[in-house]
Amino acid sequence: MGKRRSGFTGLTRFLQSMDQHPNEPPIKRQKLEYPEPLPNSPLAKAKRTRDSSWVEKYDASGHVPHYMDVSEVPEKLLKYFSQRDRLLSLYSKHPGCLLDEEGWYSITPEKIADQIAERCRCDTILDAFCGVGGNAIAFAKTCQRVIAIDTSATRLALARHNAQIYGVADRIEFILGDYLSFARSYASTSNGHSGTRRKIDVVFLSPPWGGVDYLTSLSRPASPTKSASEPQAHPEFPLSAMQPVHGRELFEISRQITKNVAYYLPRNVNLVEVGNLIKERAEEKVEVEEEWATGKLKAVTCYFGGLADGQESLF
Repeated sequence: MGKRRSGFTGLTRFLQSMDQHPNEPPIKRQKLEYPEPLPNSPLAKAKRTRDSSWVEKYDASGHVPHYMDVSEVPEKLLKYFSQRDRLLSLYSKHPGCLLDEEGWYSITPEKIADQIAERCRCDTILDAFCGVGGNAIAFAKTCQRVIAIDTSATRLALARHNAQIYGVADRIEFILGDYLSFARSYASTSNGHSGTRRKIDVVFLSPPWGGVDYLTSLSRPASPTKSASEPQAHPEFPLSAMQPVHGRELFEISRQITKNVAYYLPRNVNLVEVGNLIKERAEEKVEVEEEWATGKLKAVTCYFGGLADGQESLF
């Protein structure tokens, strides 16, 4: 049980509590590129053949449109539709992957999802905000069981539909519900009842960031050294802007389930706040990994506990 071995290593960095080393210069972030899947990898096999265990009652075709031509796509979704094969490589495989409006702009691009899944390789992982299933599908390739939770019945149905297309639905347990309620209930059984609950090795957090305009929704005064015509840097994203609760509270609740937490955050997140999440644990570090795609920084994934490189003993 627990951590599953893998030969994967990544270019990463460590971030300790900024309070401990306030005068040290920042470490340069390192860029990660994601290779094409190997011919015999689960993803490549899924591309060649459709899983024979397709369950018709979980076919969600008709719940939302499956766009095939740019002329069908609403203007606000055009840029996401142009990236559809990077979001889900089997998007066009019959009967077609499905995304609702929120899914289009919130799904993790597939190569990044696969990268995170490799880092989170374990027996049982919990995807706390599964959406339309991008990360849950990736986790099902590297973990024995995936628990996928979402508050939207529609998105959960789309996630199961998409997982069937990838041939991994049988490894995912889809739960309609509120993650915070689930986490508190799970944690409350820890005293003397551990034998009655399934052990969760890793929790993956990818909570809502505030919608498609999260980068511009945070106010910041214009820089006095720049003219109005010059582009202003995006303000840092504070954990307090996370939804549905403060990002620190979300993290602390999750750590009651397991110390192994992967936190998927905006690229402009305040890293001082991230480091301070474990300021009371001087022996622990958080590993911050940048996620790049098509030459652009998309997000950062913060690995805690035994997920951080060099801290496998904490798993």
